[in-house]
Amino acid sequence: MGDTKGQVVAGDNGAGRRLDQLNEPTDVLIDKETDSLIICDRWNQRVVRWSRRSGTIQGEILIDNIDPWGLTMDDQRYLYISDYMIHEVRQYQIGDKNGTLMAGGNGEGAGRNQLTVPTHLFVDQQQTVYVSDKCNHRVMKWNKGAKE
Repeated sequence: MGDTKGQVVAGDNGAGRRLDQLNEPTDVLIDKETDSLIICDRWNQRVVRWSRRSGTIQGEILIDNIDPWGLTMDDQRYLYISDYMIHEVRQYQIGDKNGTLMAGGNGEGAGRNQLTVPTHLFVDQQQTVYVSDKCNHRVMKWNKGAKE
């Protein structure tokens, strides 16, 4: 508290693929349980975790081979990540690499079971998922367990 200037808390080594670099991060959240940042590292096609403790110089990969744009975490610590290239949202437990399809997943399109470039997310206490469906110019809602 009391700082009058911003400070870098992740990255700061230019754009790149190393674990001490990010490449166009698009979203970030704080995992209070581990006191860490979870970051969508868009052009590196990964989601990474950086400790907020002083002295942290690099992150760790939580999920890779993904095109992440947005992420959120629910009360049970499930991560929800939008993949803007395959037009879907998946739910992950920390440590899970595959996740569970929660929204979209039926190819790019404007159908009620489709998304086109999903970006930002919100999940409420009932695990209802709200998705900014960027290129369809709408916000979609999926109740927990919805398939369509």
